[in-house]
Amino acid sequence: MPKQSDVLSADFLVKIAEEFGTPVYVYHAEKIKIQYEKLQKAFTKTDARFFYACKALTNINILKYINSLGCGLDTVSIQEVQLGLKAGFDPRNIIFTPNCVDLQEIIAAKDLGVIINIDNISILEQFGNKFGGSYPICIRLNPHIMAGGNFKISTGHIDSKFGISIHQLRHIERIVKSTKLKVTGLHMHTGSEIKDVDVFLRGVEIMFEMAEHFPDLESIDLGSGFKVAYQQGDPETDIELLGKKLSDAFNSFNKHYHRPLQLWFEPGKFLVSQSGYFVVKTNVIKQTTATVFVGVNSGFNHLIRPMFYDAFHLIRNISNPHGTERIYTVVGNICETDTFGWDRKINEVREGDYLVFYNAGAYGFEMSSNFNSRLKPAEVLVKDGKPHLIRKRDTLDDILKNQIEIAITN
Repeated sequence: MPKQSDVLSADFLVKIAEEFGTPVYVYHAEKIKIQYEKLQKAFTKTDARFFYACKALTNINILKYINSLGCGLDTVSIQEVQLGLKAGFDPRNIIFTPNCVDLQEIIAAKDLGVIINIDNISILEQFGNKFGGSYPICIRLNPHIMAGGNFKISTGHIDSKFGISIHQLRHIERIVKSTKLKVTGLHMHTGSEIKDVDVFLRGVEIMFEMAEHFPDLESIDLGSGFKVAYQQGDPETDIELLGKKLSDAFNSFNKHYHRPLQLWFEPGKFLVSQSGYFVVKTNVIKQTTATVFVGVNSGFNHLIRPMFYDAFHLIRNISNPHGTERIYTVVGNICETDTFGWDRKINEVREGDYLVFYNAGAYGFEMSSNFNSRLKPAEVLVKDGKPHLIRKRDTLDDILKNQIEIAITN
């Protein structure tokens, strides 16, 4: 049994690997709660709401647990909306912020009664012509702010596909006026892994300027992008400082605006990343003329972030935690270059040892695939010190179940 803390021990993770097999994703419920309460505490001086950006991790049990904490849900597809409703979220606590979808998907979300956030002129006009002011909407704006830890996760710059440019305000106003749309919220999201509090302050000042043009607002949504630490000494968003500065700015604007507004956020990675552990088994130790490789029973088909985003995940040997440190390059078992980490100091690794990747709760399983016809891993949720299987490991039947065999003749 692990201690009731925000960290799962190496011994406990080894037991999970032995019980459920590897590769396996492990999530620690109490860590999610700690992160959520940290946000709540930072924003006690203003009227703030939080909506979990579930694209980070959508296992139904994670959604149910987050709903039990009192958090709302941020979704980007109609399927995520449906999952949220199935998990018990009230539709009034679900935001739907898709991009590049057609009007039918927007209408489907409307019919489910969720908060709709429109991010392009075309859909805004189509929705307004069809429904007018009968169903309130929010508008996602592009503030033209470059932010985030990697260009691939920066979403508020001038070349981004997300949001309606703030320079198209006049066009937005014409559509709103001509179709009688009721705009109750403004939204922006500049990117992920933002460690500079001033980025949020620049963004909210832009949103305050935009808000002056919309008399029926009830909320301003700043998205998220809070950075978490991936290793000791790693910088992260100062949530307490952010809470103080944003609350001061928001409360000041609320005195000026003719009605009190709520401040909304959509944390995803911040809530679940550090709760996640990805445990793999060492298949081979392969020494070449230049490098010692640790080849494990996984690859970027299970954890694509290092190859896709150049993301760093701390890797430790939980089978030999006190062994002599050596330098290894950790690689996967698929037929592509799938390096998890170059030249890492890891306690001596032997074939059969279990390794753990930390900070694996966000965009790990969620972005996994069956590339090379490999099986997707199992998922385990640890709550109150007990591990619960929340997704079975794939079988060959799972790979074949949607394929339709036809008669093939020469």
